[in-house]
Amino acid sequence: MVAVPSRILVISLRRIGDLLLTTPLIRSLRRAWPDSDIDVLVFANTAGILAGNPDISDVIPMPQRPTMAESACLFARLWRRYDIAVSTQSGDRPTVFAFAAARLRAGVITDDDPWLARMLKRVALHRSVPAADKLHRVEQMLRLADALEIPRVAELVCPASAPSSGAVDGGKYALIHAAPMFAYKEWTRDGWRAVAAGLSERGLSVVAVGGPGEAERDYLEDVWRGIATVHQVEWPEMMALLGRAHVYLGPDTSVTHLAAAAGCRTVALFGPTDPRVWGPWPVGGLSTPWAVSGTIQNRGNVWIVQNPLPCMPCTFEGCERNIRSRSACLDELVPDQVLAAIDQAIA
Repeated sequence: MVAVPSRILVISLRRIGDLLLTTPLIRSLRRAWPDSDIDVLVFANTAGILAGNPDISDVIPMPQRPTMAESACLFARLWRRYDIAVSTQSGDRPTVFAFAAARLRAGVITDDDPWLARMLKRVALHRSVPAADKLHRVEQMLRLADALEIPRVAELVCPASAPSSGAVDGGKYALIHAAPMFAYKEWTRDGWRAVAAGLSERGLSVVAVGGPGEAERDYLEDVWRGIATVHQVEWPEMMALLGRAHVYLGPDTSVTHLAAAAGCRTVALFGPTDPRVWGPWPVGGLSTPWAVSGTIQNRGNVWIVQNPLPCMPCTFEGCERNIRSRSACLDELVPDQVLAAIDQAIA
């Protein structure tokens, strides 16, 4: 058994959606040790997804590409400050920070590492779990709870909501975040516009949201020109919008994961990504894991729509294997299939 710790550090140096999927582990730690301080080490540009999380004592932000001096300063700052450190990744950097931070370390080890690196990580980590290729990310996180011998709590924790949102005046609407980070997760402009027409026929207006990046703004302005205004909102306002939305639509993005976790009826468009690993986690968890592919899959408040070509999910970065590539499985996905999933969601 692990002794009751006074201070715990969780390390999650990944993208926003990955960090959100780490919150069930943090909640498990909080429920097991309610009087402990729990800090989380994250990239600075992802910290917003943890805003208002009641399970967290402090968020420690770091640059995504720190200099050697910045890394050394952080190493010194963390040195033996905690009783337990948990690395949620198998990478070298998070493992090194876990080693620095605590007397008891837990983390993930992958067979993809060279032999020497695996051996060094086994020395650095007192308790470890193997990285699994076809295991849902939340399940991977909860295996770390198993390693620490604490009960699992399979709940995603969303950021705090704003009291109200000024992005919409009222009425029934579908909230859509159409812009993933990379082109290989994008659906087509014509597809989104056809779905918007179908939503209008169903008595729903479109509320389009997006991030502050110039390329994303240009892309969304082109998609929604003449149909909807694109709103740039922070996480608290996003939560308010999700709380009022009749249905949410989006590709594989952090906002889609957030919509599912918030309890919104969520229609997620998946292409090359493997839903067994990255499918949105519905409220109440996954009693039945997502299948590798299907036309429309439903679990709880989430519907995954795929165009199940024989090659998918390939897990590659598009058909040309780079982040600017398109994906045929998404380009050939027809609006009627997406609207069929919407009809199931709003029935």
